[in-house]
Amino acid sequence: MPARSITNPATLTLASGVTIPDTKLTREVTELIRDTENDLLFNHSSRVYYFAALAGDRKSLVFDHELLYIAAMFHDMGLTSKYSSAHDRFEVDGANTARNFLRQHSIPQADIDTVWTSIALHTTPGIPQYMHPVVALLTNGVEMDVLGIAYSEFSDSDREAIVQAYPRTKNFKEDIIETFYNGIKRKPETTFGNVKADVLADKDPNFHRINFCTVIRDSAWRS
Repeated sequence: MPARSITNPATLTLASGVTIPDTKLTREVTELIRDTENDLLFNHSSRVYYFAALAGDRKSLVFDHELLYIAAMFHDMGLTSKYSSAHDRFEVDGANTARNFLRQHSIPQADIDTVWTSIALHTTPGIPQYMHPVVALLTNGVEMDVLGIAYSEFSDSDREAIVQAYPRTKNFKEDIIETFYNGIKRKPETTFGNVKADVLADKDPNFHRINFCTVIRDSAWRS
């Protein structure tokens, strides 16, 4: 079990008022994620929530902070050995884990579908921004923490407060790439058409991408 060295997330309230809703559901989610993920992923997921919520407030979107927190905390669960399936994309594994958790708590199906979709699509650029705010914002939060997209649109004070509460490792950029690789390397076929193919190409010299055009040309159709 990972060491519990994380600051209590309920203690971080940003100047704008953004914080994690203090509910029975969010407390159970936090406990589950802390018991499953290592510090790097737990901190990353927590930062994703804060950046996503800040983006939502900046854009004046109406969204459920509790659902956004749940989506953020489960979005990388598919990278863990406990919740990684043999053949599904890690995004789907995380989405399915969140769905099973929410069903156990009698959450409305529409909300479950929103969380599932947000996690399943969080590595699919160009689509989430046109969907439900929770779907769009989860991708915003991930893109900010991993890729630095819209970095300048967050204040120095907010960024510093979030990172102080949920630290980035000294070499986070390389550490998160390594973490992605370790989570998907045993099922490379699931990266077809996905940005995670870049991770395998970077880390594994023997990785060969599935080429979309080759699949078309090699199909059973005569022409």
